Amino acid sequence: MLKQFHSVLDENYGKEEVNAFFDVLMEHHLNDKRIQLVLNPDYTITSAQEQLFLNALNDLNNHIPIQYIIGETEFYGLPFKVSKHTLIPRSETEELVSFIIEDVTSSTVEKSIKILDIGTGTGCIAISLANNLPEANVHALDVSEDALRVAKQNAKLNEATIEFIHDDILNPSHAVLISVSHTFDIIVSNPPYVRNLEKAEIKPNVLENEPHLALFVDDENPLQFYKAICEFAQIHLKTGGALYFEINEYLGQEMVQLLQGFGFKSIQLKTDIFGKDRMIKAVKLVE
Repeated sequence: MLKQFHSVLDENYGKEEVNAFFDVLMEHHLNDKRIQLVLNPDYTITSAQEQLFLNALNDLNNHIPIQYIIGETEFYGLPFKVSKHTLIPRSETEELVSFIIEDVTSSTVEKSIKILDIGTGTGCIAISLANNLPEANVHALDVSEDALRVAKQNAKLNEATIEFIHDDILNPSHAVLISVSHTFDIIVSNPPYVRNLEKAEIKPNVLENEPHLALFVDDENPLQFYKAICEFAQIHLKTGGALYFEINEYLGQEMVQLLQGFGFKSIQLKTDIFGKDRMIKAVKLVE
């Protein structure tokens, strides 16, 4: 079976990634490791199990991500369900979560804080923060009811208490569901930020499968979600509160200028492990 995977997939994915796919499938479908194929030459599977592998092989050959095939992934050491209605959580977003946790835990004052995750998708940011900051009161918003259904499953799976909100941050009224009196210490978002002109850089398995609603923005208005969130923060972020964003690697300076234009201070532009501008933090101060 492994030879068949290599024969069909190596040209598109490379040998090492195909091995990784097979590892994931053995763990998921057989609760076993690939090393058993070496240690046990007589290792056999049922015809039903074989069909599961053949179905996965066909899906991988059609550029469907392995996470969608098995319906799950791992993020920040936690299990998460994924579906075609959610983006697959990525390592860059784990860095954003670490950025926030390090900031909060480095404070000498232990206190309960309120956090809002805008565009929560699978809930990976909100749930990871809730599990690592037990004193936090975490809310999560998304425009997609389908995504929120997955996020709620993930909150239950990871025993995280999250208040979910169905709304559109681009709605000028900023949601009936969030009252003017509702303010937060931290607002975080990984909104759509890939411009259409950058589609050529996107791998087929992402471009053909992950929800474009959560990925792409118009070339003419690439910061539209960040602008909307900055406007929202004028009302709903506490004085002294912080905004955290994952950003387009090509628009770091534009993001600095945007935040400055809204009066935010102490702006930090951070690179990811690949040296790309990927995260930014800004603080709301008294005028």
